[in-house]
Amino acid sequence: MTKPILAACRREPTDHTPIWLMRQAGRYMSVYREVRERHGFLQMVKIPEVAAEVTLQPITAFGMDAAIIFADILPPLEGLGIHLTFEKGEGPVIHNPIRTPADIEALKPYDAETHSGYTLEALQIVRRELPETTALYGFSGAPFTLASYAIEGGGSREYRRTKAMMYNDPANWHKLMDRLTDMVINYLEAQVAVGCDVVQIFDSWAGSLAPDDFREYVLPYVQRAVRTTQERTKAPVVYFGTDMNGMLPMLRETGADVLGLDWRVRLEDGWAQYGHDVAIQGNLDPMALHGSWPEIERRAKMILDQAAGRPGHIFNVGHGILTETPEDNVRRLVEFVQNYRYQG
Repeated sequence: MTKPILAACRREPTDHTPIWLMRQAGRYMSVYREVRERHGFLQMVKIPEVAAEVTLQPITAFGMDAAIIFADILPPLEGLGIHLTFEKGEGPVIHNPIRTPADIEALKPYDAETHSGYTLEALQIVRRELPETTALYGFSGAPFTLASYAIEGGGSREYRRTKAMMYNDPANWHKLMDRLTDMVINYLEAQVAVGCDVVQIFDSWAGSLAPDDFREYVLPYVQRAVRTTQERTKAPVVYFGTDMNGMLPMLRETGADVLGLDWRVRLEDGWAQYGHDVAIQGNLDPMALHGSWPEIERRAKMILDQAAGRPGHIFNVGHGILTETPEDNVRRLVEFVQNYRYQG
């Protein structure tokens, strides 16, 4: 039986617009909060049974067309020898950031089975439990976003240290990006091997770059990660970054099968810039899910009508679901999208 999201990735007709939502397993769900009371965040990621349980919660509750494994983009960095913790009120903290050529040379070889085996085991559990028509997403951070965290030591607003390495020490920048790209490929390949149907590359911070810098310092590594993963796994690859409106035509060059779109661009305008030979995932503003149901329905209908019944649209939020989102709004959105039929 065909999985609707896989058909959409191939731009084939589906009987409904498939839908899943970034951060669909998260704090807005009461069942998630119950699990979170018993475990720290990294514990939840690293105990396979817990990660699988949380991954399946929104599928059981809302019936999305895809599950995405409960994980985080940063723990694979631990396999390189990077010391990572999640601090209350601060988020991720890297205690030995990469700042010098010696730091790059000291990075250890990464192997997904050795260093991310907990996520691979969780994926296997989820794969066994998922309905036959529900797709399973794996994911990785993109090389640039992983480099930004590793260099800055955590989140950042201006990425001063990251850009300083790019501009002032390009040889070592490229050496680091090569290492991280190898890691991304290895990680994504391993996820497909244990049951993922689709893999997504999150480039959360690439929107901080000027388009020319993205092309010179980042795009070649995204292209290699996408191309190699496609060749080795035959699985569709999704590329998603936020606030990249000035780079949309360039993102077509990533080679990804599906391109994510945030809410800052109308779906039909984004498609026009990407080209119609690529699938699109997006793009409801996650804040819209805090509104009244008639307003959510209106906005969802606008997005669906912009797709004009064209194959290759996967409905999603333009970033992750926010913590305060009412569960019932998510339930009604999924039901509405799955039952909506374009009337044009």
